[in-house]
Amino acid sequence: MTQEIHGTVADGFEDVREEFAAFVAGERPDYEGQLCAYVHGRRVVDLWAGTEADALYGVFSSTKGAAYLVAALLVQDGTLELDRKVTYYWPEFAAEGKGALTLRDLLAHRAGVVGTDTGFTLAELADDRQLAERLADQRPFWRPGTAFGYHALVIGALVGEVVRRATGRTLQEVYQERIRTPYALDFHLGLPASQEPRFRTTQPMAPTPRQQALLDAAPTGPHTLASIAFNGNAAEPADLAALPNTPPVRAKGPASVGGVASARGLAGMYAAAISELDGRAPLLKPDTVAEFGQVHSAGYDLVARSHRAFGLGFQATADTWHPFLGAGTIGHSGASGSQAFADPWSGLAYGYTRRRFAFPGGAAPENDRLARAVHRAALAA
Repeated sequence: MTQEIHGTVADGFEDVREEFAAFVAGERPDYEGQLCAYVHGRRVVDLWAGTEADALYGVFSSTKGAAYLVAALLVQDGTLELDRKVTYYWPEFAAEGKGALTLRDLLAHRAGVVGTDTGFTLAELADDRQLAERLADQRPFWRPGTAFGYHALVIGALVGEVVRRATGRTLQEVYQERIRTPYALDFHLGLPASQEPRFRTTQPMAPTPRQQALLDAAPTGPHTLASIAFNGNAAEPADLAALPNTPPVRAKGPASVGGVASARGLAGMYAAAISELDGRAPLLKPDTVAEFGQVHSAGYDLVARSHRAFGLGFQATADTWHPFLGAGTIGHSGASGSQAFADPWSGLAYGYTRRRFAFPGGAAPENDRLARAVHRAALAA
């Protein structure tokens, strides 16, 4: 039985609803997901299926977008300086040859500390302060600044420690005060107990036999860079797909993977970043958006073992996922399939969430057709 499509679209965006309905019709009967988009601060798409409009999901690495937005705000304020050494803010980070790394290179995934030699416990993964303490002493896995690789589970803790040292506040506190609360965003780095009933547990991937064969064929040695980056070398590796289902992860909101959000929350955050929203000026000035959206690392990602591109923290979304978007689009996807971004050229802010972990991880394949439909309508509006 196909899920019913709920919600609204603005005039001119009817094709987006049809595209969403066509996608859902081909999905499993238990599909749950949400799609939301703004154009120049006006909500133009608000759709969902198999769930409620305000259900909250673990959004995995889409969380990183909130962390990078905090960093961008603090750079814009002058509190952080991109070309200062990380050790200016965090002296202990100099251990094991990391002393010359700048904040710019840290944000661009060039630090080389994608994990630790012995991995992390689940309690450490839930707590950015504990992660940062472990990472400060870690010898990098490549010479800092000479290459790049996705710091999947730790970049939020690394950036967060710089934020804490510079401001005396945690990244999560700055996000709450300057971004989430003013816009009443349904995107939480630390889910309040009062909101727990709205959370929908992440469901495991359900690969086809062919997809499972591809997963089984991937290199899985515990001491590969990919395994280290995703904590596969820990004594008791945590199940990535189950991280947001763990109460301490939801409660503490680690800034790499611990965010809980609706599609409205994801899209609303990016709309606030680049557009006037609810009578408020954009959070970021155009020059800040351009700086953080400019590609800083591109080529062979040592962790992903494939071509990737990053701006300052943010994925270079137009390069990595959706080439039809404007250059300098800022955003981030999440392992379960979530996707969110802001395209400053079209004024489009996009958010997508789903409950079941998508194959093969990262932005779910349907994002391409959904984002393309929204972008096409935005340009015609």
